Amino acid sequence: MSEKTVTVDFGAPDKFGAHLFRVEIPANRNDAVVIVEDYGYRGQEAGIPREEERVILERTVWSGIADISRREFNDRLKAAGISTGRWHIGANLVDRLLGKELCVLAWAAETANAEQLLVVCHKWAALRPEERWWLFAMTSAEAGLSEDKQRGWRRALFFALSDGDKLPPGRKRRRPVEADLFTLPLFESDK
Repeated sequence: MSEKTVTVDFGAPDKFGAHLFRVEIPANRNDAVVIVEDYGYRGQEAGIPREEERVILERTVWSGIADISRREFNDRLKAAGISTGRWHIGANLVDRLLGKELCVLAWAAETANAEQLLVVCHKWAALRPEERWWLFAMTSAEAGLSEDKQRGWRRALFFALSDGDKLPPGRKRRRPVEADLFTLPLFESDK
């Protein structure tokens, strides 16, 4: 019999020392939101720091991306049969892969104005999870820490996702939910 994985917030494992992301939302509405990658115990074994601060967002930018990320993540969590989450004051735990996707959105949005923010959100939502993971890997290798604002791939993310027009009103194109969130179909055999 298989055990059902217990999760908290946005699909984060309820195990102490797991690799996950933490979104710290302060009670003061003027304070910045911080996204931290927490490597858990495996990070310390590999000789890397326990955690790295990935991005610091102004509260207005966070407000612009919070809803689209919540909806996208909850759609995928529901499809996988995992309880959904909501953003709340304090530490929000996010699954490792969803956290990478959130960082891509946050990095692209961190310097966007209100109009560009809408475009960034629409373009991010149009990307497949695997594309977001690849963008995270490329960006974090060169400019993945909070102090690396507007450098290299991080700057490229802003330009790539903020360029263009927002979708016309009433014409929302949502990507269909994929059931393979926690499996890699690439390695499955066709029997």
